[in-house]
Amino acid sequence: MTALTLILSALGGLCGVFALFYLLAKRLNNYGIVDIVWSYAFAVLALFYACFGPGWPVRKALIATMATLWSLRLGTHLYRRVMSHHPVEDGRYVQLRQDWAGNFAPKMFGFFQLQAASVVLLGVAFFVVSLNPAPLIHPLEIAGVVLWLLALTGESVADAQLAAFKREPAGKRRVCTVGLWHFSRHPNYFFEWLVWVAYFLFALGSPHGWFAVIGPASILYLLLRVTGIPLTEQQSIRSKGDAYRHYQKTTSAFVPWLPRKLP
Repeated sequence: MTALTLILSALGGLCGVFALFYLLAKRLNNYGIVDIVWSYAFAVLALFYACFGPGWPVRKALIATMATLWSLRLGTHLYRRVMSHHPVEDGRYVQLRQDWAGNFAPKMFGFFQLQAASVVLLGVAFFVVSLNPAPLIHPLEIAGVVLWLLALTGESVADAQLAAFKREPAGKRRVCTVGLWHFSRHPNYFFEWLVWVAYFLFALGSPHGWFAVIGPASILYLLLRVTGIPLTEQQSIRSKGDAYRHYQKTTSAFVPWLPRKLP
């Protein structure tokens, strides 16, 4: 299978998968499931490239394993979160219903298709690695694996700490400042971004690996400027008010750092 056929097949297949899940979301009347599908789709993409790419099997298996473990962890985490308040829909999609009220169905279908395309675009690292026939592990690939392990551990710890805090009787009303959340308002986002940096680092061991920079660059932009921190903090201010505003003044938004002392 040629490189062009490989990537076009991946795109066509994922567009079909997201179309089917659009119909399921419509039936469930909960479009928040697109977040779950998006997360699991990276495992599907990486395994597809590993099976049909012409690269060295050991390298393909290694990047596919990394992508699959991360994808399954994130997808399962989001599945539990979305299903825990189903049929109540995530606030972002409630807002989209209002914004797209005049033409909601086709716009939401297009949104699902856009998510399919984004998986292929962000998965450039998996694609590049699957084409590399060199029968040896590059030092950059080892560095990528090490960074990936650290990032996945950090993200898992941050999610677990937040979940434990929310289980406390007053957890939903107070601001979480325990563990990693004492040093960053969004440690889960920071370590999620580091996962993508790790994929990029791994891809640099292959020809044209620098193309994979689109992954961490895009994720960083989305987290800092679009759907990550801005929307999350708007919701936190609405629900926690001045307590969260104080948290914003003292704690780093993204990179974990020592809290500031207010005068």
